Amino acid sequence: MTIAFHGVDVARGNRTVLHGVDLTIGIGRIVGLVGPNGSGKSTLLRTLFSGRRPLRGHVTVDGADVAGFAPRALARTVSVMLQDAPSEFDLTVRETVLVGRAPHRPPFTRDSPDDHRIVDESLRAADVADLGDRLMRQLSGGQRQRVMLARALAQDGEILILDEPTNHLDIAHQLDLMRVVSGLGKTVVAALHDLNIAASFCDDIAVLDEGRLVAFGAADTVLTPELVSDVFRVTARVAREEGTGARAMTFHPRTPFDGTRPSASPRRTE
Repeated sequence: MTIAFHGVDVARGNRTVLHGVDLTIGIGRIVGLVGPNGSGKSTLLRTLFSGRRPLRGHVTVDGADVAGFAPRALARTVSVMLQDAPSEFDLTVRETVLVGRAPHRPPFTRDSPDDHRIVDESLRAADVADLGDRLMRQLSGGQRQRVMLARALAQDGEILILDEPTNHLDIAHQLDLMRVVSGLGKTVVAALHDLNIAASFCDDIAVLDEGRLVAFGAADTVLTPELVSDVFRVTARVAREEGTGARAMTFHPRTPFDGTRPSASPRRTE
């Protein structure tokens, strides 16, 4: 499914936090949404899965405005993995993942054999099958994060939204999560902090700064040392791994730090 953000402005109180975002994401593309803390990544994702109208502009899926979707229809279309996994409820891991199937059955009906098959597959894909009977509140942060991936997989929308999915995960599970996501064949939008992971697994990178889209395109052309240095207020360098040619960025604090924030100016990088 194709996602399009058309001139999207979003406000919180009297403050505009997204400014005129225009972005089109093609069918089956994996897009990494990157930017400093507070740049608007989570807010932009929320305009897609919440169904709420932005202050200005609109968001469409295959040409249909998401604000016109019934909540259950939107939940069948867009699967979501949020930053923080709930742990205050006495649900088991399996019960939590089964919640992802709710949009696919009428209210007050029993889970079907197909629901349980999809839950089993999702638990295995997220490497939490052995935790099925554990309570969510008994899990570590990383384990809860993997359970929330399983729930999003069980939700089985054609679009998958991931808000900082690698939070709390060790390196091996970060790579495993992105490998699983890459193999789904779905349209994926993931807010990511690790630029090297974003460059390795995403087809395109969208860079937000101060609520504005400042670059969009392939990692090699977008994540340049100059742009990363400007947006993230660091000194960035790109190197190629000997033998494989794999791309890796390194980062160093600016010395001396002068506290300035360059203004974000929209640009499209091809």
